[in-house]
Amino acid sequence: MLLGLPVSVILLDCIVAAAALVYAPFLVVAYARLQLGYDQAAPRAMFEKLPAYAQRATWAHQNSFETFMLFSAAALMAFVTGVDSEVAGWAAIAFTIARLLFSVFYILNVPLGRSLMFAISSSCTVTLFYFSLMAVNN
Repeated sequence: MLLGLPVSVILLDCIVAAAALVYAPFLVVAYARLQLGYDQAAPRAMFEKLPAYAQRATWAHQNSFETFMLFSAAALMAFVTGVDSEVAGWAAIAFTIARLLFSVFYILNVPLGRSLMFAISSSCTVTLFYFSLMAVNN
């Protein structure tokens, strides 16, 4: 039990939260597009016209898709293999928080913070893969 919840519940909750966080940066992009006058005929052509913060939000959104695929696979592996380690639960929570902060730092143009959050979230994903493989190999 971690935070009063089984690790399995935390893993699944963090997958849902991480999926929602994929789209959080896009809200910033949508705001910028509305400020420019949204061109429904060519929405991708607007990228060059977006302010720098909205361009960074686009990149944060794209990066979130990439990291979500690996995290969700790792968290589902941990769920399926019955990983019950508090470390795995904290890794899932830390991933989710780090990805939120990653997007914030990316949009605000704080490269060191963004890189640190990327490293933390990546290590959390590796941790979940590790615990899953340990569970099936023991």
